[in-house]
Amino acid sequence: MQNETTPSLTVTASDRRRIIFASLIGTTIEFFDFYIYATAAVSVFPLLFFPKGNDSTALLASMATFGVAFVARPIGSILFGHFGDRVGRKATLVGSLLLMGIATFLIGLLPTYQQIGLYAPTLLAILRFCQGLGLGGEWSGAALLATETAAPGKRASAAMWPQLGAPFGFILANGLFLLLTAWFSYDSTHADPADPFLIWGWRIPFLLSIGMVVIGLYVRLKLNETPVFARAVERGERLKSPLMEVLRKNPKELLLGMFIMVATYGVFYLMTTWVLSYAIGKVENGGLGIGYKDFLKLQLASVLLFAAGIPVAGKLADRYGRRSLLLVVTLALITFGLSFGLFLAPESMGAGGQADLGLMLLFLCTGMSLMGLTFGPMSALLPELFPTHTRYTGSGISYNLASILGAALTPFAAAWLAHNHGAGSVGLYLAGLGCLSFIALWISKETRDRDLDTMESTAATEGIESTSP
Repeated sequence: MQNETTPSLTVTASDRRRIIFASLIGTTIEFFDFYIYATAAVSVFPLLFFPKGNDSTALLASMATFGVAFVARPIGSILFGHFGDRVGRKATLVGSLLLMGIATFLIGLLPTYQQIGLYAPTLLAILRFCQGLGLGGEWSGAALLATETAAPGKRASAAMWPQLGAPFGFILANGLFLLLTAWFSYDSTHADPADPFLIWGWRIPFLLSIGMVVIGLYVRLKLNETPVFARAVERGERLKSPLMEVLRKNPKELLLGMFIMVATYGVFYLMTTWVLSYAIGKVENGGLGIGYKDFLKLQLASVLLFAAGIPVAGKLADRYGRRSLLLVVTLALITFGLSFGLFLAPESMGAGGQADLGLMLLFLCTGMSLMGLTFGPMSALLPELFPTHTRYTGSGISYNLASILGAALTPFAAAWLAHNHGAGSVGLYLAGLGCLSFIALWISKETRDRDLDTMESTAATEGIESTSP
């Protein structure tokens, strides 16, 4: 019987099924935790955790705490990447899940600004930072778990499973919020701090997350280490400092990975976080005045297309290559960005009770479909840029540095742009991010046929400690 220190160097079909489930459930939990914060940052936190005053100012402040996690994510990728490349993928994934889950649970226990003053937003920001640290280590570990155990020629198809955690977590998070707002009869357009939903109902998703974490830990603790990492350990290729090695040997790959991913992050958070704030925002503040529950139903329907696009992208990326597929999809993203004014301007969409919900659904379905197609291949492409002994660190840093440019600034910048220059300017912002990704893809090379086992640096002896008997 194999134990944790001597994992099997072969992967059976049953192993792959267990790995698929472990990577999927883990990222679903992590993204559920992340999304319940994103939803609350728009609909709850501006009312409860920031001083009373201008609604737009409170929203921007709440968006700023939302962005704190994206500053933490590269730090998390360095921290967890270090242990992922030295200790192994399995143990590191357990640690990232624990950190994310505990931080999320504690957010559900926080007192509000009315109760403890400025300590409330300070503690909220600290816990959001911890969420970012956890997610910074989660994604690359789950992606490596899938890619390093994939069948030949099917890496993108295998790696799409952890990507499905994003739409599944979104559906769980927002579906739960939708049920709660219906149960409490909460109306976001006439929010009252004395409403039971704002007093305690919003806390339920955060507190429930701890149960999901227990399930995720149980599944992950039963996994073996990936054979690709095990073989690297047998060859004596474990590094004392994976970070220094990847900065010295793979700076180009770090930058390419970051810019390839940046448009994906941009459309991701425009279609999930910013559009929610714009759609349910008060008309007098530049929003569309759509009811929270009405909008959430549209968003949940459209996210099914996000989920459907991920496996389609995985199959296409294995057949035609990651680069070719993403060049086409990125061009489509740029075009979509240029169409924001046609979809979202009040003159086209209407506002309040006159808002055209059919047009909003078309906008959301278009964006969510493109989101699935661009997000699906990333968990194969980014790990394929780096050798085994720095793969966790390198792919994680690229993925999470992109989050600063493409995600941390995006909801805040989009809220400011929409308030001052209209929704069309937000689309131009997305088109600009798309141009950055298109250029990075254009100058990159195809990674589909790379052998993850033989991607070792030719001069990888310096800094490597011997682990062979």
